[in-house]
Amino acid sequence: MIRIPLPFHEAFGEKQSLLEIVLVLLFGIGGTAAMAVLQPDALSGLSTWRVVLALVLVFDVLAGCLANFTRGTNDYYSARPVARWIFIAVHVHLPLIALLLGTPLTPALIVWGYTIAGALLVNALRQNARQVFVAATLLGTGLLMVQFLRLDTFMTVVAALFLVKVQYGFAVDHSRTHR
Repeated sequence: MIRIPLPFHEAFGEKQSLLEIVLVLLFGIGGTAAMAVLQPDALSGLSTWRVVLALVLVFDVLAGCLANFTRGTNDYYSARPVARWIFIAVHVHLPLIALLLGTPLTPALIVWGYTIAGALLVNALRQNARQVFVAATLLGTGLLMVQFLRLDTFMTVVAALFLVKVQYGFAVDHSRTHR
């Protein structure tokens, strides 16, 4: 296990395996690059600062999607319940990405609102044995909703991974020892 420097505790916790760090970063960087290359229309015609900021937020969604399933990150937030509530509350990535890319804001707000409301409910069930089942139910329902909102491909991928990251990956306490 690697001791994580203090500024990165929110992303990786206090200790993390090298494999998990590498995979989180590869998925975040590789996935973001793949989306930019394979969906160039989503970024075309935008100013450079908007593209860069949008891709930084996309990277955060993708990397966080994996990081939130690591023991280091889960244990860090399990020991800090208030920080978990704050982390959920500050996740405004989806509407910001939609604004930066000039895509319709209403569907992004719907997915964001559903994700945050579900994450708050799941987090409130931290001591409940059915937390994982409720989270999985909300996640499945949310993924269906994303499909029916008819977002463009780029935003569909980001919205789906945002749901996984915040509502299931983060809001669920994946460590059985904390229950």
